Amino acid sequence: MEYGIPDDLIKPEFERRYRELLGDEYETFLSFMAKRPVPSVRINPMKVDPGWLLSVLRASGWELSQIPWYEHGYRVMRGPERLGNTEWHQLGLYYVQEAASMVPPVLLSPKPGERVLDLAASPGSKTTQISEMMRYKGLIVANDVSPERVDSLSSNVQRMGSMNVVITMFDGRRAPDVLGRDSFDKVLLDSPCSSLGEVRRSWGALVRWSPRNVEKISRLQVSLAKAAYETLKPGGLMVYSTCTFEPKENEWVVYKLLQIGAVIEEPEVKGLIWRKGLRKWMDWDFGKEMEKCMRIYPQDNDTIGFFIAVLRKPG
Repeated sequence: MEYGIPDDLIKPEFERRYRELLGDEYETFLSFMAKRPVPSVRINPMKVDPGWLLSVLRASGWELSQIPWYEHGYRVMRGPERLGNTEWHQLGLYYVQEAASMVPPVLLSPKPGERVLDLAASPGSKTTQISEMMRYKGLIVANDVSPERVDSLSSNVQRMGSMNVVITMFDGRRAPDVLGRDSFDKVLLDSPCSSLGEVRRSWGALVRWSPRNVEKISRLQVSLAKAAYETLKPGGLMVYSTCTFEPKENEWVVYKLLQIGAVIEEPEVKGLIWRKGLRKWMDWDFGKEMEKCMRIYPQDNDTIGFFIAVLRKPG
């Protein structure tokens, strides 16, 4: 097992790509990918006073550490039982959510009273976070494509008490026709992807990974991203995110949005270490603007991996 990952899961093409991408950091990257991430929770300030819940959790034997980039996010260093087994979890007083997963809503910065679309919303981690950031005021349309995924989304929205969320179920590529063009102040597309950033939680993404699958997913992502962008009002803000490192699923998709008029904005996140997006990859030159995209590697913040771009539709 190289770096703790079973040898047969590191395909030659994967190693070639990621040695080229990461250089001398490749071994460090793999060693972090082999470790389980520290679990984390997001306290729901709409259901409970965060200070009170923190004191109760700590008195019950939980050791919590504040996540710098989200005021109600905490890493759980240790605790007496599984996070999903507690009464506080069942009551929706907190949500078990990976620390890096909290970043896209922070960058979306939803405000009370706005109209927000979460186009690929299941299981609802970011939907419910956005709802709490909006103080349950305004509207969130949370969509997903399959009944099973919508069931999970609905369950979490109800448990967290996110009363300003409307759930829909359709192929997100139809969003402009179903929901209307120029309809939303803000749009989040946390896109389906090859999920390499999730390898710390499951080897499954490495088993499924192949250049062919990446190409297939990329085509879907471009279609979803363009549809999401069409639903955005002029002057509105869109966040595109994935939990993968693949440039064809990340910078390439953003590049396609720039070709239809989107503008990239420089992200700012307190206490988060991130790398610039790739200006060049293989035979592609995406341009200097792509450096405003955000790459989050597991070795930088001890999180799962993420890619995030903040985009504005000119008004």
